[in-house]
Amino acid sequence: MITRREFIQAAMATTAIYGASGFGNWARLAAQQRLTQDQLLQFDDFGNVTLIHITDIHAQLKPIWFREPEINLGVGAAKGHVPHVTGTDFQKMFGIAPGSAEAYALTYTDFDALARTYGKMGGMDRVATVVKSIRAARPDALLLDGGDTWHGSMTSLLTKGQDMVNVMNALGTEAMTSHWEWTFGTERVKEIVEGLPFPFLGANIFDAEWDEPAFEPYKIFEKGGVRIAVIGQAFPYMPIANPKWMFPEYSFGIREERMQEVVDEVRAEGVDLVVCLSHNGFDVDKKMASRVNGIDVILTGHTHDAVPEPVLVGETILIASGSNGKFVSRVDLDVRDGRMMGFRHKLIPIFSDVITPDADMAALIDAERAPFKAQLEEKIGTTESLLYRRGNFNGTWDDLICDAIRSERDAQIAMSPGVRWGTSILPGEAITREDILNVTSMTYGQCYRTEMTGETIKLILEDVADNIFNTDPYYQQGGDMVRVGGLAYAVDVSKPIGERISAMALVDTGEEIDAAKSYTVAGWASVNEGTEGPQIWDVIESHIKKIGTVRLEPNTSVTVTGI
Repeated sequence: MITRREFIQAAMATTAIYGASGFGNWARLAAQQRLTQDQLLQFDDFGNVTLIHITDIHAQLKPIWFREPEINLGVGAAKGHVPHVTGTDFQKMFGIAPGSAEAYALTYTDFDALARTYGKMGGMDRVATVVKSIRAARPDALLLDGGDTWHGSMTSLLTKGQDMVNVMNALGTEAMTSHWEWTFGTERVKEIVEGLPFPFLGANIFDAEWDEPAFEPYKIFEKGGVRIAVIGQAFPYMPIANPKWMFPEYSFGIREERMQEVVDEVRAEGVDLVVCLSHNGFDVDKKMASRVNGIDVILTGHTHDAVPEPVLVGETILIASGSNGKFVSRVDLDVRDGRMMGFRHKLIPIFSDVITPDADMAALIDAERAPFKAQLEEKIGTTESLLYRRGNFNGTWDDLICDAIRSERDAQIAMSPGVRWGTSILPGEAITREDILNVTSMTYGQCYRTEMTGETIKLILEDVADNIFNTDPYYQQGGDMVRVGGLAYAVDVSKPIGERISAMALVDTGEEIDAAKSYTVAGWASVNEGTEGPQIWDVIESHIKKIGTVRLEPNTSVTVTGI
């Protein structure tokens, strides 16, 4: 007799063999630039349940360039496993042809050339076309939003997320969870949530005063005669990674025991399928899946990983759907007698030149952007360098931001947060105001200037490094490494906290950083209330206007060892 786990493993092997992840059938055609919408959306219906997952849109309504990370280091048990595999290694792992459309969508290799070949990706009007197509085939398909939706663009900042709320309502979202949404503050979040036509889920969000659940932990849907419990898991480290003073009424946390309680509760109610809609991050979800029993599917978010095959942890499948609207995941499941008996999955790449925009959604998006059109499109400068951010260490956008901070704020050292959001710009393109806000728009963007001792600077670097390179995923609390300008250092990712950072020196002079000496440091995105300074986007705009054309040399200031 075949066990359920053996059945799921067999189903996973079958989907891999026959290309059910969606890439195998069209990679060669894509390389020849013969992609069609029908090919992108082709899917052999399977089972009796369909989930549609999109996450980490970061308020990108229009098609964008987005370069996937070059450096995404895994430590401990995660080393060498997805999502900590990049570039040609990633291509080899999944049998992706170099130069193909899937190579462009999923890796950074030859990004500039392939971007010019295959065009921009994303656009919520294209996403709407995909969602409508899936629903035409599967009317009971369940559309779930993994969070980081209302934040990340100039228009979302100016409308306090309302543009994205309107778009996601029109898309027909049926449940969501959250992270950066909270940086609009408690009152704004509550105002939006009260008007949502779908649940805002967070089993791990508690009232800080009464230590009791503050939001709906789950929602039970009946689709095609199957009872599906969707449990929300908001980003657990809100008060650490973002300003606690913006939402002091709430506490978060992984709350593993709470998750098990909720899973047991919905199982006791007789649901057939348990789905966790999570913003934990991939490695955290992988650990949680190994310790919480009874979750069939985790739709993971936060770490922006696009993985073309599900990852199996025990009897739980993890689905990672990328970011910025570049991908939509479709998961078909065979659910019988209260069990997930098999699945078929497709990570659908949203090639904006291939997928026809949905007319209604396109009109809505243009209407949302119309009041700000002149501001958005104003040309600030041009770039001769590829501008990108995503990766464990500085990207070129980060280098430009740090250059601007040092120049405009007259600082020896610049610090910029290692946030994962932010779109790319190709060499030769104009830099618009919208482009600048795509990498800086947040509600606490003041650019401070202060004095720090060498000891303090090292403590900051050590603390952030531990958030990324702690071997226990439950202690990985942040984004990527804090970006620095004017400072060189070495980091050994294999060492424990307090021992990772060494060889700190000023780039301009080569002078070693003295623990007892003070240095002028400027940065932005401080989580401290009352931070003063000009807004970071104004600092960058002023800098770019002065230099006219951005030209960046390769950054060799960080030496990484212990890989």
